[in-house]
Amino acid sequence: MTPPEQRRPFEGVRILDFTQVLAGPYASYQLALLGAEVIKIERQGGEDMRRTPLSREWAERNMASAFVAVNGNKQSLTLDLQKPAAREIALKLAARADVVMENFRAGVMDRLGLGYAALSAVNPRLIYCAISGFGQTGPASNEAGYDGKLQAMSGIMAITGHPETGPTRAGFAVCDILSGATGAFAIASALFQRAQTGLGQCIDVSMLEASLAFLTTQVADYTVAGHHQEQAGNQAVSRKVTANLFRARDSYLLLAVNDEKQYRALMTTIGCARVFDDPRFGDWFQRKTHEAALRAIIEEALEAADAKIWERRLNDAGAPCAGIWKIEEIIDHPQVIARGVLQSVDSPWGKLRLMGSGFQMAHGGGRLDTLAPAAGADTDAVLGAIGYDAAAIAALRAEGVV
Repeated sequence: MTPPEQRRPFEGVRILDFTQVLAGPYASYQLALLGAEVIKIERQGGEDMRRTPLSREWAERNMASAFVAVNGNKQSLTLDLQKPAAREIALKLAARADVVMENFRAGVMDRLGLGYAALSAVNPRLIYCAISGFGQTGPASNEAGYDGKLQAMSGIMAITGHPETGPTRAGFAVCDILSGATGAFAIASALFQRAQTGLGQCIDVSMLEASLAFLTTQVADYTVAGHHQEQAGNQAVSRKVTANLFRARDSYLLLAVNDEKQYRALMTTIGCARVFDDPRFGDWFQRKTHEAALRAIIEEALEAADAKIWERRLNDAGAPCAGIWKIEEIIDHPQVIARGVLQSVDSPWGKLRLMGSGFQMAHGGGRLDTLAPAAGADTDAVLGAIGYDAAAIAALRAEGVV
């Protein structure tokens, strides 16, 4: 029995996970870190994310880094869901599950006989979470949902980039990740509600809606104030002149200077206190009018030192900023190291450092215990737990069911 102070929030919760690629697996990974038992259903050979082409070495191991990143703490069962015997196994597993997750197009699981209606019939307390591009209803419900497509449709790309060069997508799969986070939050909410009411339910997560929910202030800027968003380069949503990207001696510095106190700290620290007597820069409206002139003064001063040197000086002075950190740099930042943000997990190829939860708890927080599984690694154990003996499993394997 786990001591209460070590018990994670979702221990005892069993999740049957049909998701693949990124949005769904990211959602189930968050719950697995927090103690849920996640049984990942894959086709023979495993899902496509195992073989992403970033590294031939890891793709040939069937363990591409992107797959490893979001599938730790899970078990893997391979099933050919086109076969009736596989669907029978899935129904037996669903009968024992608290949560079923899938991220197929709307209607796919129904056609397989594994949709919410079929599964809730064998398990009325089941929480069924479907993540799709556009939701289970509406005129676009049958369209495929891909991160780039959703970045373009949601408005993200319309406000990202520079007016002179046009829209650009975010440098990571932002719609996949935030849709996964939305799905995990929705499941946690449904589990909390079920504890009070005893009722299961179907959760319908639309990537488009999840993306718009994260654009809540931009949506309100239009629906409330009638403001039409435009690409603003690296400028902050505050549109303050000194909340933007500036060139230093060796690279770039992102200034997040948004109030008067910070502005005065910035200009004093870089040796430009003379601007305080310049009427062109008397307030934020005048600074915006004379933005080019103020930018030239700031960048001329920043040319005196490297970005990381300015980062230390300005933050110490009360002018928020940061140099442009690469992934390989930030993961070894003293702050990241001090808080144990990355966790180490054993693998056949040595210890791997991977991201865990994006928050810390006083007790029972997220913990990465095991590496993402090899495809079908837990097939025998999972089937054995629902009554299949060795001979039955061998027969299923011979028939290509598992």
